[in-house]
Amino acid sequence: MANESTLPQPTPSSSPSILTTLLSNARPEDAISYITVSDPVIHADGMNKYTSYRVDCRPPPFDPTPSSNNNDSTIMPDLFLQNNQGQYSSVLRRYSDFLWLYERLHKERAGSIVPPLPEKQAVSRFSPEFVEERRLALERFLRRVILHPELMDCDAVGIFLRGDDVTFQHAKNVSKSVDKRSSASGGGEGSGGGGGDIMNSSTHLSGAGAFNLTPQKTAGIKKWFSEAKTTLSNDLVSSPDDDLFDEIERYIESLSIQMKRVSNQASGLVRKSKEIANGLFEFGLAFHQLGQSEGEVLGKKLQLVGSTADTLSVLSAQHADAEWKKLEDPFKDYLKMIHAVKLALGRRHDKRVSYTALLHEIQTREVNLHRLRMSPGREGQAYSTEMSIQRYQAAAEVAREDYAECSQRVLREVDRFKREKAEEMKMVVLEFIMLEIELNRSMEKIWGELVPKLEEGSVATDGGGSGSVEASSSMAASSSAQQATMVNLPPMPSASQPTYSNIPAASDPMMESSIQYRDNNIVGMGL
Repeated sequence: MANESTLPQPTPSSSPSILTTLLSNARPEDAISYITVSDPVIHADGMNKYTSYRVDCRPPPFDPTPSSNNNDSTIMPDLFLQNNQGQYSSVLRRYSDFLWLYERLHKERAGSIVPPLPEKQAVSRFSPEFVEERRLALERFLRRVILHPELMDCDAVGIFLRGDDVTFQHAKNVSKSVDKRSSASGGGEGSGGGGGDIMNSSTHLSGAGAFNLTPQKTAGIKKWFSEAKTTLSNDLVSSPDDDLFDEIERYIESLSIQMKRVSNQASGLVRKSKEIANGLFEFGLAFHQLGQSEGEVLGKKLQLVGSTADTLSVLSAQHADAEWKKLEDPFKDYLKMIHAVKLALGRRHDKRVSYTALLHEIQTREVNLHRLRMSPGREGQAYSTEMSIQRYQAAAEVAREDYAECSQRVLREVDRFKREKAEEMKMVVLEFIMLEIELNRSMEKIWGELVPKLEEGSVATDGGGSGSVEASSSMAASSSAQQATMVNLPPMPSASQPTYSNIPAASDPMMESSIQYRDNNIVGMGL
């Protein structure tokens, strides 16, 4: 195999505008270098084995002067840095702690597009390659959360970054107990925390079993509540702006289908690049072996071709790795972000279900109150039902505001998603183009350097070296011996040969016929 240090370096692009665009459109999370996830350590506590990571937050002093290189209006200011100057912290966290933060962000900021976490893995999760890959993914997740305008000031973020072991464990226990109470009372995790707490309190206020209605979910996700007036249709509350969210849903579904197709093609392209690298290696190995079986001059040429193919194999393998990092991985991350958008829409749907359920309960109790008032001697029950209706109305008003806030947040998030992902997609395409340009330039240079070497070898052979002189002498000697053999052949008998006017005479002695003809004066053969 050729040494990687001998490979030619990629030629700088002759298009400064593309390079300038790539440098100026670096990923936003790359600028948050003061948030780091490092030093993974594997712990074995009996049967419990896990990996801990050191999470550092060391924001530098904030400089209010805008940078001259940062003139892009689409780049958001680092609000976390502005509000946390000099607040250094260093804590140990494991993957389950990151998962807790991910779930709390969904509950505290329902409707936000929460950055995706790296997926769980059951096997080989303690291998050095997997641990490093997960560390990078966790660091990217945390930096994206810090840059997120809807998430950076959540209480869970501050506890995660600065809470000591006792404080952090207490926060986890409290949130777990709240979730259990919400689930037991019928709110469930899907209600986004707020709706579950509302229904929990309402249930205890009105007696056991008073709030057990589970409305049916319609097909699709109904959208955006903007006005105070609402109506009940198809078991879910509706609003005048439902068409806007229907359009968002169709856009996200179509985008998901198209991006899956693009991601699969990108994976296939990277796989083909790896196959080309392996093919060049096999090609070079075959030429090396062929060169060893040939003579000195031809063998050296063949081995030279094999070495060049070997060099190109290494270059192609490096290019395949770069394609995975710059093309395949970003597309997979894009698919995860699309799934995060769907989760945000799902959280809004859960808020809608909670609000609708409260309205249904109010209507049911109002009918019951009217029946009690018409019944003599049931004034006490009517008064209790009337008080419960007032409490449900207060809870419904809170749920309505929560639903409206979640809907507005989803709209802001979808708008931000479209804007930021358009810039990131542009950068991915430009980086891929630059990779292909540099690969073709490098391969052209390597093949171009091989051609003069092969031509030098052919000129030396045609110039009349000792090998060609000996070959010419041998061919001349062989020709002379053949002529001597032909001269010493005995002449063919020609006295009794008949002549035929329609057969031309043979000009070459070797072409003369050797057939012996009968004599004409043989008895009985006169014709």
